[in-house]
Amino acid sequence: MSILIDDETRVIVQGITGRIGAFHTEEMLAYGTNVVGGVTPGKGGQTVLGKRIFNTVKDAVRIQKADASIVFVPPPFAADAIMEAADAGIRYCVCITDGVPAQDMIRVKRYMRRYRIGTRMRLTGPNCAGTISPGKALLGIMPGHIYLPGRIGIISRSGTLSYEAAAQLKALGIGVSTSVGIGGDPVNGSSFRDHLGLFEHDEETDAVLMIGEIGGPQEAEGAAFVRERMTKPVIGYVAGLTAPPGRTMGHAGAIVSAAGESAREKSEILAAAGITMASDPSSMGTTVARVLRERGLLEPAAV
Repeated sequence: MSILIDDETRVIVQGITGRIGAFHTEEMLAYGTNVVGGVTPGKGGQTVLGKRIFNTVKDAVRIQKADASIVFVPPPFAADAIMEAADAGIRYCVCITDGVPAQDMIRVKRYMRRYRIGTRMRLTGPNCAGTISPGKALLGIMPGHIYLPGRIGIISRSGTLSYEAAAQLKALGIGVSTSVGIGGDPVNGSSFRDHLGLFEHDEETDAVLMIGEIGGPQEAEGAAFVRERMTKPVIGYVAGLTAPPGRTMGHAGAIVSAAGESAREKSEILAAAGITMASDPSSMGTTVARVLRERGLLEPAAV
């Protein structure tokens, strides 16, 4: 099974009438994602790419039975869009929007606590590449053709590095069960630990590739979960070995501001938890293959 989305997931696009939203909706439809509508306030009743537009997420859920949403709403309004999805009963939400203020995401995190954990909407992002279950559904902006269906889970803060990992695995004949981009912002919807737990219980995932970067404590928290709870092999890579402390690298989350937040320190923490570390980005695929071979898990196509 897929941990978050599959070919039966009913998707709505918040911000479908914008240029970026419409472009990626077309890409998701071409991949086979079950997009059932879009939401843009004030444009209800119109259509984009043959999909009906609704004024509210609640209407889209009620009429189209949507259970997942992807957000392409501009930064000043993205937090409200996420909270609207949560109130409407959406099960899983991906926020692609970059530049959402950290204060807004703190408000979202507090708002989500009104729901019990069992009924609380799962959120990935903002500033993420999205989620893909190869051959089933694409809920994001990644190039679907580089993902081969298989049994390796990917969790990444970096969209481009997750693409690189998927391409390397495909070249080796190794496929992906689900790839999740959690986003690189300092305050985001879900963490490495959240998705490691889902992969641990997924019968169609044999191993997990965890791609981190400088800044923040999420990799260390993920390492603690791996050490205490994971039985499946985890392979890791942390980007930013040459990044100087105190300087933002690429986005607001990638800044070393405390002990344990540099790439070298994080790599040491992950290795100490039993995670097999790739030495550089070009060796992520071969490191996964080596671990699978050692565990007797290598797919026949990769032998």
